[in-house]
Amino acid sequence: MQQRHDKGQNPQAKIRKNRFSAALLLGGLFSSSLLIAIITTSASAQVPPGETPILREMGAKASPERLRADVEKLVSFGTRHSLSETQSETRGIGAARRWIEEEFNRISKACGNCLEVIRVADTVSGERRIPDPTEIVNVIAIQRGTLDPDRMVIMSGDIDSRVSDPMNATANSPGANDNATGVAGTIEAARVLSQYRFPGTIVYAALSGEEQGLFGGKILAEYALKQGWQVKAVINNDMIGNISGINGVINNSTARVFSEGTRATETPEEARIRRFSGGEVDSASRNLARYIDRLADDYIPNLDVMMVYRLDRFGRGGHHRPFNDVGMPGVRIMETNEDYTRQHQDLRRENGIDYGDVIAGVDFAYNAKLTALNIVTLASLASAPPFPSDVKIAGAVEPSTKLSWTRPTGKEAENLAGYRVYWRLTTEPQWTFSRWVGDSDQVTLENIVIDNYYFGVASVSKDGFESPVVFPGPAGSFDHGSAPEAE
Repeated sequence: MQQRHDKGQNPQAKIRKNRFSAALLLGGLFSSSLLIAIITTSASAQVPPGETPILREMGAKASPERLRADVEKLVSFGTRHSLSETQSETRGIGAARRWIEEEFNRISKACGNCLEVIRVADTVSGERRIPDPTEIVNVIAIQRGTLDPDRMVIMSGDIDSRVSDPMNATANSPGANDNATGVAGTIEAARVLSQYRFPGTIVYAALSGEEQGLFGGKILAEYALKQGWQVKAVINNDMIGNISGINGVINNSTARVFSEGTRATETPEEARIRRFSGGEVDSASRNLARYIDRLADDYIPNLDVMMVYRLDRFGRGGHHRPFNDVGMPGVRIMETNEDYTRQHQDLRRENGIDYGDVIAGVDFAYNAKLTALNIVTLASLASAPPFPSDVKIAGAVEPSTKLSWTRPTGKEAENLAGYRVYWRLTTEPQWTFSRWVGDSDQVTLENIVIDNYYFGVASVSKDGFESPVVFPGPAGSFDHGSAPEAE
């Protein structure tokens, strides 16, 4: 059965509705009891639930009041510049990161020590914005999965702040929106999600060194490779609290998700394959963005995602980039309307304009809404079965399209119910058609011509959680390599 998905509507509800309509047409041939049996069997025994209401429950737990308290605490350190004071207990990035570590430990204690809290650090020097040896310290909390602990999804926010001069490490730099809101959101997500258990692992990351050159992300990405983490998604949160744009727009109901198209690690041979099969807009990062968009429609009230087909804002960068650079899927979530008078500015008043990133520029209800989007996304990703791997497609000069993939075995696949295949017109931004194919490793879509659509596969758990759609071939793979051998 071909099923169309319209934005904002539940595709499984439509599937059930169509099955019911088909049954009614057969009413003259079958008894009502048999019809009920057919409907019940097809809807429950074969197809997992179309909704996972617990996600709505989790998202609703994001607290504006707790977020405000955490942002106020981070602002109270005066500056969190990467080159700032590290010995003081009340000022500088050292005090800030120790407080974050203490907060993760408090959260862990409340959930029976369910978080592994660590520091991932390295010394950086000889760089344009870090000329002298400086320790860049990330504070990480790891919530291990119950079935597939090596499969990781990461939520991150940046600890550090800055003023107009990126080398000024002493001036007051509150960094309320940029990026205390992202760090506070990460801590709040840990508070909420630590009360649940998931098949996959969730990593909560407070990263340093972003304003000086994305060094915290580089350090964590390298660490993840060396540890053998199978990172399936990095959700970078950078400025998730402002609703008032410099363009005069005030809007608390949209968020942007930035995602790269062609993978940075693509080889010449992979580029050749992509040239003939497509995939420029179907990298793992891009399908992660589509996944977030669908979750917002289904589970976050009054929030619409604007998918931006670009690595980041024009000519700018964020802390998901270092992960993309080594082949890990990653996106940036942020506000839609920016106010540049509050970003990277000395605290001052000029020509009637107040400059500086202060708490007055943060809307905490909106901060909670974007934190809820992260919570729902992390929970859904970590609850899904292993993502489809080694997805292949065939059907050139044929009337039908054939898809195949590798089905996992063992403990990691205990929650796997089966697979759903997706397709869309090549000009559509979101997946629009789908078909449940059950617990199989291949499917033939009869009379659906490969030339006219893009295709993908998602895994589905027994309780209805789906993976992102995986586009066939290397262009869309969510898998990445391991750390290179030392020379």
